[in-house]
Amino acid sequence: MDLKNKKVLLLGYSLTARKSAPYFIKRGANVYISEYNSEPNDKKELNELLALGLKVEFNGHSDEFIKDADLCIISPSIKDSSPVLSKIKCPIYSDIEFVGCSLNYHDRMVLVTGTNGKTTTTMLTSHVLSKKFNAPYTGNVGVPPLYVLKDETPDYLVVEASSYQLHYSKNLKCKISILCNITPDHISWHNGMEGYIKDKTDILKRANKDSYVVLNYDDPYTKTFKDDIKANIFYFSLNKINEKNVCYLHHNSIYFGEEKIIDTNEINMAGNHNYQNVMCAIIASKILNMDNDTVKNAIKEFKSPSHRLEFITKINNTSYYNDSKATNPEASNVAINSFPNKKVNLIAGGRDKNTPLDEFVGYIKNRINKVVLIGEAKERFKIALNNVGFNNVVYKDTLNDAIDEASNDGPDIVLFSPACASFDMFENFEVRGEKFREYVLQKRIAE
Repeated sequence: MDLKNKKVLLLGYSLTARKSAPYFIKRGANVYISEYNSEPNDKKELNELLALGLKVEFNGHSDEFIKDADLCIISPSIKDSSPVLSKIKCPIYSDIEFVGCSLNYHDRMVLVTGTNGKTTTTMLTSHVLSKKFNAPYTGNVGVPPLYVLKDETPDYLVVEASSYQLHYSKNLKCKISILCNITPDHISWHNGMEGYIKDKTDILKRANKDSYVVLNYDDPYTKTFKDDIKANIFYFSLNKINEKNVCYLHHNSIYFGEEKIIDTNEINMAGNHNYQNVMCAIIASKILNMDNDTVKNAIKEFKSPSHRLEFITKINNTSYYNDSKATNPEASNVAINSFPNKKVNLIAGGRDKNTPLDEFVGYIKNRINKVVLIGEAKERFKIALNNVGFNNVVYKDTLNDAIDEASNDGPDIVLFSPACASFDMFENFEVRGEKFREYVLQKRIAE
């Protein structure tokens, strides 16, 4: 695509815009970023972009920046009800759709989406594929794909796609599309569960007979749309199932068809959900004709990303796990069910997303010894727990105090899986997880 002297509008001063701008500048485009909010306090990156020739405005979207644009890349969190969108007359793309459609990269994209597990799956799939190909991970994890393409042309892009990005990707279809699962999340942004499911699954329905779609056989939503898919379907499951093109768990080993790929005790990640993530990576690797030994050895090397059921340390007989990325109850359900027959004390709470708690409190009642609650969600969570007869609940004002409380009766596991957003107490889930890690390691030193 010839971008020389084209006017490119990047809507929103987001990571997407900041990291995509150099791609367009390097190819001779006139690049504008328009941001509704005020400029950031830290201006280092802003000054670097200005030095490249970027034009930036803050505190609103002016007609000067918007008019005569040839194309617009939208920051994914901007809602489609935003008034500025009615002013934009040029084509509007998500960054991943621009890469896939305008740069014709769709046949080299392995797209991963889903409510939970997509970051681990994306990073693991990239790690496995990189044993044979140049296949960096990008998208909603790491850096945007245009930043990767600024200086290189990989064999494949392994792209984590959020529901927001997919909402603005109306024409994108990929070589391989992986859907980890669907559970309620970001419901208000998508105007209800139906809209959320549509944004997650439309890309699968656009895939053609030369493409591949990977579905969770155990997910109840899969059966509602699988018949609309024209691509080659592969399934993954925690049970041996009678389907072709399937990866499954059987007798503590993961199989692809009749071929055993790896034993679960060789995987450096806990829980059935991580075995599902492994299956997704295996399927992608087999579609791209990788041999079993290479795939197995790559999986054995891989360790869980930070803040995703991440083992921190063991103090005396208690193991500490950081699952700060669990920002909704469904994600925490997975973590809670990862430690059967263990005495587990759970730290939860934060900014409440007001998603249903029935399943969450049911799992707690059956699997958890004690719950320590922090943050704005404390009261609703406690009421829900009390309503199912679970009363071993303690309030704490700080994360450090919660860690101390969760540690004091000798559990096998202290699990930090908040089931909430972080923004009431922390800048983001990463900062929240780092604070958990720091204090736990301090406790180990004190011992």
